[in-house]
Amino acid sequence: MRVLVLWADDTSPNLGVRALAEGTAGLVRSVWPDAVVEFQNYGSRTAPARVGSPRVLLDDWVTRRHGLRGWARSFDLVVDTRSGDSFAEIYGLDRLVAMSALGEFVHRSGVPLVLGPQTIGPFRTRRGELIARRSMRTAAQVMTRDGSSADCAEELGRRVDVRTTDVVFALPTPPRTGGRDVVLNVSGLLWNGSPHVDPRAYRAVVRELYAGLQARDRRVTLLAHVLDGPSPDNDIAAVRAFAAEVGGDVEVVVPGSLAEVRGVVAGADLVLGSRMHACLNALSVGTPAIPLSYSRKFEPLLADLGWTAQVDLRSSATPAQDALALLDRAPALAPQVCDLRARAAAMLEPAAAALRALR
Repeated sequence: MRVLVLWADDTSPNLGVRALAEGTAGLVRSVWPDAVVEFQNYGSRTAPARVGSPRVLLDDWVTRRHGLRGWARSFDLVVDTRSGDSFAEIYGLDRLVAMSALGEFVHRSGVPLVLGPQTIGPFRTRRGELIARRSMRTAAQVMTRDGSSADCAEELGRRVDVRTTDVVFALPTPPRTGGRDVVLNVSGLLWNGSPHVDPRAYRAVVRELYAGLQARDRRVTLLAHVLDGPSPDNDIAAVRAFAAEVGGDVEVVVPGSLAEVRGVVAGADLVLGSRMHACLNALSVGTPAIPLSYSRKFEPLLADLGWTAQVDLRSSATPAQDALALLDRAPALAPQVCDLRARAAAMLEPAAAALRALR
């Protein structure tokens, strides 16, 4: 069994994308233990030509000069992750078009394609909606990781085959070692400016959070969850800039692998994070986490898991104070993590069963 996982890989600078890759591989191998899994993402490729270009895909379909059709047909199944949250227009229409074009190419090559557990929507334009409808109509299966995505898919004419949860819960769990108190993940995406949250407001929230933690005599570790790479969207510069600003002996952790970051959060008492997978990594290993959310992908997924300890940076008038209030009742959150993990395991079972039904 040869399986291709699209738009995630195990070497990405974004450790959330690595979690998607390795979690999807884990889900696949729960069905086919001996499956050979390959990854195809931007900047990481097994394909003989650039698959992120609709023009290249069209040229190859007509001329066959690149060998992409033969490459696609070398797989028994393709699982399209869309980087977890890119089956939407939040990153622009061009990204949606490019990813959907590859899915269409796989479909026309006669290879079953599954839209793996992910966020679906929002779509803001008529063209975006039409592309989404086509992508879901040609998929052998459509899986979502939250109820709002399932509703969005149904509004566009496709009832999802599986409503599940994030594949991070398919990863092995490291031992809980202890040794750290509060791990604070600072997002370079939000620190430097994005369409989601005003960077000045975000920086003010981080500063207020840190001051509140110090006032509570909590030991803080600053964590980068997106590492250096071709994209300016990384956490390292933001984390180091903030560490220099606050001074002292604050610990800064720049992990070298997904396993390392999971070990770091497994050794913490609590995680405060602006990267969703920094928080999901924590919850999946048994550590309470308070997400500082900035898009629709956070709340519905966590709500389906029964986790309400989160703060929306877009709507909260006092996000730092709200997060600190949740932190103050962290002892009550710890038992809830066990329930969440059990719920997540149960929610992944239908996804595995759906894959099994394909063969």
